[in-house]
Amino acid sequence: MVIWVIGLSASGKTTLGRHIYEELKKVKTNTVFIDGDEIRQIFKHDQGNSPYTLEGRRINADRICEMCAWLDRQDINVVCCILSVFEESRQWNRKTYSSYFEVYIDVPMEILKTRETKGLYAAAHRGEIKNVVGVDITFTAPKNPDYIFDNSKDNVDFKKAAQDILTKAMQES
Repeated sequence: MVIWVIGLSASGKTTLGRHIYEELKKVKTNTVFIDGDEIRQIFKHDQGNSPYTLEGRRINADRICEMCAWLDRQDINVVCCILSVFEESRQWNRKTYSSYFEVYIDVPMEILKTRETKGLYAAAHRGEIKNVVGVDITFTAPKNPDYIFDNSKDNVDFKKAAQDILTKAMQES
């Protein structure tokens, strides 16, 4: 099973993903956690601006999709947190993985700007950096996610959301 957690920067992907991972690992020990930023670092695809262009993002997304497929073929469950800019990647996932469950974290840009700690959105709006998804690279929300998590409010219970997501994912797998 691959649980694919999608959302813009600062939406809570990693936080929610880690909670899902911790809960799933309790019942399925053959589970791994993949974070898009960590994969960039592992493959040294996080230096300069070119990795963050649309083409650079496609390379990273393709690597992550293939890595998840490789793990899935070995019956290893995956919780993957990624921006997931490309609809065609999500369609490929649905066709390829033995079981695919897509979680979209929905947070309005106005709220993301107040939450993000890297200064990414502010720098992009000032023109200091380019290729920021949601600012100068379009982000299209997934068309048919299996679960939509509204993280627009403060003090959201990520653990409860993770449990709800897993209950639903296990029913559909």
